[in-house]
Amino acid sequence: MKEMPRTAKAVVIGGGIIGCSTAYHLAKLGWTDTVLLERKKLTSGTTFHAAGLVGQLRSNANITQLLGYSVDLYKRLEAETGLATGWKMNGGLRLACNEERWTEVKRQATTAQSFGLDMQLLTPAEAQSLWPLMQVDDLIGAAYLPTDGQANPSDITQALARGARMAGASIFEDTEVVDIEIDKGRIRAVITDRGRIECERVVVCAGQWTRDFAARFGVTVPLVSVQHQYIITESFGVPSNLPTLRDPDRLTYYKEEVGGLVMGGYEPNPIAWAVDGIPKDFHFSLLDSDFDHFGPMMEQALARVPALETAGIKQLLNGPESFTPDGNFILGEAPELRNFFVGAGFNAFGIASAGGAGMALAEWVSKGEPPYDLWPVDIRRFGRPHFDTDWVRSRTLEAYSKHYTMAWPLEEHASGRPCRKSPLYDRLKAHGACFGEKLGWERPNWFADLFAGEEPRDIYSYGRQNWFDAVGREHRAVREAAVIFDQTSFAKFVLKGRDAEAALGWIASNDVAKPVGSLIYTQMLNDRGGIECDLTAARIAEDEYYITTGTGFATHDFDWISRNIPDGMHAELVDVTSSYSVLSLMGPKSRAVLEEVTRADVSNAAFPFGKVRTIGIAGAPVRALRITYVGELGFELHVPVENAGAVYDALMAAGIAHHLANAGYRAIESCRLEKGYRAWGADIGPDHTPIEAGLGWAVKRNSDFRGRAAIEAQRQSGVKKLLACFVPEDRETVLLGRETIYRNGERVGWLSSGGFGYTIDKPIGYGYVRHPSGVSEDFVLSGRYELDVGMERVPCAVSLKPLYDPGMLRVKA
Repeated sequence: MKEMPRTAKAVVIGGGIIGCSTAYHLAKLGWTDTVLLERKKLTSGTTFHAAGLVGQLRSNANITQLLGYSVDLYKRLEAETGLATGWKMNGGLRLACNEERWTEVKRQATTAQSFGLDMQLLTPAEAQSLWPLMQVDDLIGAAYLPTDGQANPSDITQALARGARMAGASIFEDTEVVDIEIDKGRIRAVITDRGRIECERVVVCAGQWTRDFAARFGVTVPLVSVQHQYIITESFGVPSNLPTLRDPDRLTYYKEEVGGLVMGGYEPNPIAWAVDGIPKDFHFSLLDSDFDHFGPMMEQALARVPALETAGIKQLLNGPESFTPDGNFILGEAPELRNFFVGAGFNAFGIASAGGAGMALAEWVSKGEPPYDLWPVDIRRFGRPHFDTDWVRSRTLEAYSKHYTMAWPLEEHASGRPCRKSPLYDRLKAHGACFGEKLGWERPNWFADLFAGEEPRDIYSYGRQNWFDAVGREHRAVREAAVIFDQTSFAKFVLKGRDAEAALGWIASNDVAKPVGSLIYTQMLNDRGGIECDLTAARIAEDEYYITTGTGFATHDFDWISRNIPDGMHAELVDVTSSYSVLSLMGPKSRAVLEEVTRADVSNAAFPFGKVRTIGIAGAPVRALRITYVGELGFELHVPVENAGAVYDALMAAGIAHHLANAGYRAIESCRLEKGYRAWGADIGPDHTPIEAGLGWAVKRNSDFRGRAAIEAQRQSGVKKLLACFVPEDRETVLLGRETIYRNGERVGWLSSGGFGYTIDKPIGYGYVRHPSGVSEDFVLSGRYELDVGMERVPCAVSLKPLYDPGMLRVKA
């Protein structure tokens, strides 16, 4: 047996397809002293029983790019390593059996087009010509992606392992990791049953075992095991070039295998597995077949593929897989422990993801950051609710059950709710709030008019949804009177210490060396100038800043700030989210309402825009921030949690004469679209710089900060993309994001976000106009534009200025 090394640059734990791909890519990057450890045999966890479908399209461009990388890798891997992979690029079909599904498929085809994939829309007859075994009487149409395919999971894994060895990595089977040696928060070694390997970086790709293993070291990885079944038939003449087939209205999928079919699906009543822990000797193991549970899926399949009725069944395979609460996999460096990386939770599409995921994870390990923005799969998207495995299991089973159901725009989950509630929850519910949820927080999305008989319930659609008029009421109240938004879920941090100004001055791209009482809107950039955080910092003392950021970015932004405090500086970051409620009082009459509940002078002269003051309301010290995200005069009121109810009641009572109303997050969205405010995770992120996003005004020029060199280079040489606003001529157009942008008939990008502006009474979208030779304001404004919406071209106007109050007169009133 090969002797195990005593040192390694990185240790990969887990010998499934993700671990082997990561080791392969690390070795290709020159990390030839990478060691992969597998406690049993390669593929023996869940890889060996994966179905092996390889699709590419996702709702995010970068995740689609990552899956596209997998396809490119699988094409060349056999030639490189000499091992067969079973890769066949025989295309993939997706069926639509009703008008709503057909709308979804057309939207997906537009998304594919936006991301550079050739997804073709087919008639039922054309689909049947590609897949002659199926009945098409109930079909409306289908989508075909020629570059999708299928592979043999075990063969690809073995090929990746050989490629890793060829590049210099070492792989050891039958080697169990029993501990990780950690000293003062730093990884020092991996302890195995065959000895100690000194290392500084650990990459855990242990599939469904990852959660329990990581928890031993204080790292939360929210995934659980769920049973997943599929049948394998005897050979009955199925052609080897048959495309993969997804039939979401029947919840089933198919692929050819050795002249027969593999058929599985995603049932609406999934069964969790290993609730009390995975058996120790579970390797190359399957669960007992559950024919009763699979029966409804089989009935659906027989109606689509009648030949299954007479085909011999080799096996009903039941193999547990790891699934996550949002259906996306988990990549990245754990925020709880430096140099502890995770690649897990692949939701039964690990084979499709593995090539790209291993590449991205290897770059993350070697360079300290991913190759591009991977926020949808970033481990830092999780937070407090994900610590509790029972909550995770409840949400994950719901996500599994929706795998093939309609992917409605803005659809909310129902499980595990309510989890985190504002002190105003019951009051707002009584006022007709229809709540959504983010990172466990219950947040009012919109308010029903209970007196008019409206029901606070979402009814989903790809057209105008049932809350459209209600949000319009709230939007007009923002513009004409005043509203209260409960934004208690905001993430809130305090950065305090002797060097707080110097530390924040390095991390933030805007000038934070402002007098006490100043409020600074700023981005935080990576070395490429990409926007890692987008937030506000209020200077409340010479040595203290109060930082506010978005609900979903709590873990991510805390991690980014804390990691980037320069060594040796005295500055401590503390999460105070649960200490404060936030009541955002917005609208032209907001000052009049505020004046009735406080003795403080809140006039424009005494309390101008961009300032923070502590004022008294209803017996509470309220930290008031003169800021807005809706484009109106407004005040964010940060209130001690125990005082929130009293302050809310005082405001509502005082606001009666001023027509003060409750409003929700969907009105915030419609208002911010009109005002041109950017949303992190959609319009801006690590792949976009402030210059490209039209935020260069918020970047200082007279001192050093992280990312400055990249920004100065762009200021001198120009950019290759610019964020612009698009307004379709047709009021009835529904924009959701990812619609294709055409300039003078050529594809130049896609929408990053979309919605409706009730003041201008038009749909609004934002997206980057791209051109490899460079993009200027003149280039953007000189074009003739169309948007592709569900595979139909819609003429639109373009703008680089806010559609509403471009001079900021209302905000600064």
